[in-house]
Amino acid sequence: MVLPPPGAERLDVFMARANAQYYATHPLLSDFITAPEISQVFGELLGAWAAMVWVSMGRPSPVILAEAGPGRGTLMADALRVITRQVPAFAQALDVHFVETSPLMRAAQAKALAPYAQPIWHDAVEDLPPGPIILLANEFLDALPIRQFINSREQGWQERYVQNGAFCLVPSAAPALPDGRILEENSVVEVCEPALAVARLLGERFRTTPGAALFLDYGHFSTLTGDSLQALRHAQPAEPLQAAGDADLTAHVDFTAFAAAARQAGAKICDAVTQGAFLRDLGLMERTEQLALHATASDAAMLRSGAQRLAAPEKMGHLFRVLAVTSPALPTPPGFMKGPAA
Repeated sequence: MVLPPPGAERLDVFMARANAQYYATHPLLSDFITAPEISQVFGELLGAWAAMVWVSMGRPSPVILAEAGPGRGTLMADALRVITRQVPAFAQALDVHFVETSPLMRAAQAKALAPYAQPIWHDAVEDLPPGPIILLANEFLDALPIRQFINSREQGWQERYVQNGAFCLVPSAAPALPDGRILEENSVVEVCEPALAVARLLGERFRTTPGAALFLDYGHFSTLTGDSLQALRHAQPAEPLQAAGDADLTAHVDFTAFAAAARQAGAKICDAVTQGAFLRDLGLMERTEQLALHATASDAAMLRSGAQRLAAPEKMGHLFRVLAVTSPALPTPPGFMKGPAA
């Protein structure tokens, strides 16, 4: 076993430490904006999706409605508003659970949900209680820490560590990916072990307990490799290894590996579709126009602009992918019945 240089941190350790400090000390969503903040229709559609999945599960009561990485609580508040009005039986049956560690975020989430529910917080997905569950996760997986490996003919496999704001390489074993892909030489291979652990946990849970999980994130559904680590500081791209704790660090989600891990653990996978196709299939444009008809001219323009930003191919529509993980006995949920998008 080769020890890393003194003071060097494995990349995932560095990323986890930096993001924990960032989320604990920075204003809420100060460097980026997420889909629920762009349009209320996003959360409304996910609430309607959860209600339809609950019906397909046989209307269990009680049922856990959980969200991982809930931000300000905007998505869940919009979802609960629709659920309360349209499916009151679901509203009465559900208990809201959040996976969130930041005290700042928890305070904002409690305020956002005050008209609808009192959430129960957990530090990790594995802490969610047993029982039937519907889990929503928007831009959750991309913030989980990754490891990076490089294979060369001369040096063999090496892993990236961080030392004094720069990468250094330490000899290592070959990384393990659940989809069995062939790893090319001289390219960066990223492995997100916490995401794979979540996938396996859900697969094992859904094998015996009714449940469904919906993941929306930017990433790829292929066997691509390459360095996708990035940072936002003061709402601008930044050097990821500089100013640890003062920038939001993320990486593209490897949906191929995530899906393979969940499937191997016993879950049913609805292969990733583009966010644009998913939201349009759920009625993004129709709901937006319904709201616009009763809004002021400026608010109607903002609603339509937000819908385009969420769904247009040149914006978030193709960059973001949507993946569903369910119990094997559940029917294919809404948004995935047309199959994977090209």
